[in-house]
Amino acid sequence: MAMISRWLVRYGQVPEVARCAAPADMVLERQQSVVVQTHRGLQIGSVLERARPLTTSPDDTTEFTIIRAAHAEDFASANRGRERAEAEFPQWLARIAEWQLDLDLIDIEWTLDGEKQILYVLTERGPATTNLALQAAAAGLGLIEVQPVAAEGLVTLPSSGGCGSGGCGCHNE
Repeated sequence: MAMISRWLVRYGQVPEVARCAAPADMVLERQQSVVVQTHRGLQIGSVLERARPLTTSPDDTTEFTIIRAAHAEDFASANRGRERAEAEFPQWLARIAEWQLDLDLIDIEWTLDGEKQILYVLTERGPATTNLALQAAAAGLGLIEVQPVAAEGLVTLPSSGGCGSGGCGCHNE
């Protein structure tokens, strides 16, 4: 069994912090840019500190993994994603208005590999976010995740229930 270490990493356009696993021999420093495999896909993150072991969970597992230190190609890909998101922002505003959804688009982000688009919307999780994801899928707009954001920050996911598809933006399975 390979030895791993756990780190706190900040990632995402509207930042989140997660516990991430890394090979124990990987040398990491505070504020170092890394490529992280998240639930959304590959994203650039910033190392915060080594995570303390959880006392509530003996296995201390995480689905997030630090893949490598970020390099020039990763930053170039992230910049292309930001440019693409900025160019697409007006189109998404128009779609949301056309679909008559009661939410406000605040930001867009592409995963580092360009496979998934994350739409950050100012609203509570509910029918409008699910409808946005469904409308985007029906329009053939690719893999979309809708992330609600409230004044307090990201809206957390409910612990059970949901549609079971995982593709509607609610992540319930």
